Order: sequence, then structure tokens, then C-alpha cells
Amino acid sequence: MDIQTIEVQTRDTSVKGKDLRLNDLLPAEFYGKGVKNVSLQIPYHAFRRLFRTAGRNTVIELNVDGKAKHNVLVHDLQRDPISDEIIHVDFINVRMDQVIHAKIPLKFIGLAPAVKELGGILTYNLKEIDVKCLPKDLVPSIEVSVDSIVDFHSYVRVKDLNLPAAITPINPLEEVVVTAVLPKEEVEEAAPVVAAADVPATAVAAPAADAAAAPAADAKKK
Repeated sequence: MDIQTIEVQTRDTSVKGKDLRLNDLLPAEFYGKGVKNVSLQIPYHAFRRLFRTAGRNTVIELNVDGKAKHNVLVHDLQRDPISDEIIHVDFINVRMDQVIHAKIPLKFIGLAPAVKELGGILTYNLKEIDVKCLPKDLVPSIEVSVDSIVDFHSYVRVKDLNLPAAITPINPLEEVVVTAVLPKEEVEEAAPVVAAADVPATAVAAPAADAAAAPAADAKKK
């Protein structure tokens, strides 16, 4: 596995993050088991290019001040809620000889016959999978073919995924990843409106006739 390297510098924590970003620098933190926490600053555009290919589950080598080198994963990443630009990164230290737990995104490919021929829609139960492996065996994504979903009783389970031999899934093997269902049809049933002209005359006149008969019946009783 080729590990990508990025040059970073230790950061003066008295400088605010917004001031760093005005100079195209990204504030970051490095931490993990057995290492000292270090505040960092990274060239923004260099990190953005690297993150597009590395993502959260590819090992990155931090070259700190041209002296210390650390193998890390992106542990947390914050974005501006308006611009969606990256505003802060957390790196976690990893040891290449120790198994780690990670999440690998699933990339769905192909065209399900249940969608193409039966008009169904795909429903995704999982968009990523929990795995354990050595850091060197991590992959950016796992492809999932939906070609086998031929009807509404077909599905892809975790055990059906084509995982590299060195990666072990943590999710239950029988857990459904993706299936197809019929689209929900929203049928609005309007209440029937009955016109007065459609009501028999006897039905309309009956209450009035009953009301007129009531006093006559009372007179006979007296």
C-alpha cells in the first residue's frame, strides 16, 4: 500500500483558527494512544487534494516540521455549515502492526432488474460497513453490485460483499445491505358528494310530513 505524505507544521495555539484560514492554513490536532497531543497547521489546498483521494480510511503520513513522521487516519473533520469548506481536522495515530476498527463506505454499482423491469426503488440499509484489519489493508471503498436484485424478494447481505481477504466485517453476516421495494402509491380518496337533485323527493319530504302528522296524532289521544 502506498502511503500518501503531507507536510504539516506545529501550530501556535494563541492564533485563532479563523486567522489561520485567512492565510489558507487549516488548524488540526494530532493525538492517539502512546503519543503526545500536538496542535498543527496544514496548507488548506494540499490537504483538500489529499482528502479527496485518501478519505477517512486511508493511512496518511504526517511529516511534522520536517522532523517527526506519524502514520494517521482522519478521525474527525469539521466543515463550515454555509460554505461546506473544511475548517478543522483531527488526526489519530495508528500503529501499522495493530488491528484497528474502521468504517469503509460502500459504492453501489450496476442496475437492478427489480428497478429497471419492475419499477421498484432501491432501499439502502447500510451505506458503510464496520470492519477490522491492519491499517495497511484498508481500502477507500467497497463496490457492491446490485445486479442480483431481480425482484422484491432479492437482497444483498453483508456475507455477499466482495471483501478483501485481509478485511473482516464486524456487522452481522446476515444483515441486509440493499434491497428493492415497490414505490409507495399515495391515493387520495375524495368523499363522494351527493347532489340534492339525486336524492328521492320522498326522502326529502318525509321529515316535514312526520312533523305535520305529530299534532294530529296528539289530538286523537286527547
